[in-house]
Amino acid sequence: MNPTAGPAFRSATDSDIPALVALIESAYRGDSSRTGWTTEADLLQGPRTDPDGVAAVIHGTGSRMIAVEADGRLVACCQLENRGGHAYFGMFAVRPGLQGGGLGKQILAEAERFAHQEWGADEMHMTVISAREDLIAYYVRRGYTRTGEMSPFPYGEERVGLPTRDDLRFELLVKELKGF
Repeated sequence: MNPTAGPAFRSATDSDIPALVALIESAYRGDSSRTGWTTEADLLQGPRTDPDGVAAVIHGTGSRMIAVEADGRLVACCQLENRGGHAYFGMFAVRPGLQGGGLGKQILAEAERFAHQEWGADEMHMTVISAREDLIAYYVRRGYTRTGEMSPFPYGEERVGLPTRDDLRFELLVKELKGF
């Protein structure tokens, strides 16, 4: 990636769906995900998402799938949802070979800016698998607060993966959006 040019952010379209699904899968599942640090391969097998899940974000009322390009290719993405007063951040993926270089931090900052300036969101919410302490620590370093509020993992929904353990759950992380 050309560091002087910086990434380009745009709303994803239907033509992006196959590339987005492949990107998300490469960042979280299978052997390719082990190249980066966001892998969930030891916690979950099977798909992380599917074309219908990505299309639902692209077409959803109050939602936006951000496609991030560098040097003319898709390198990252994230989901934003306007939930009235706060925004939800999810489906965040950075190409494994580009992880750890600061791109994720830029994308998170752009998502926060967009949610605050375009939607008037006062907070950003996200849920992270509680067993992912390294990932939670990443978000805490970026100003997110652990709430301790847990929600169950959707066991039995193969569309989000096949758990390899029976103690998975999500923790809500929250960040106040200000200063944009």
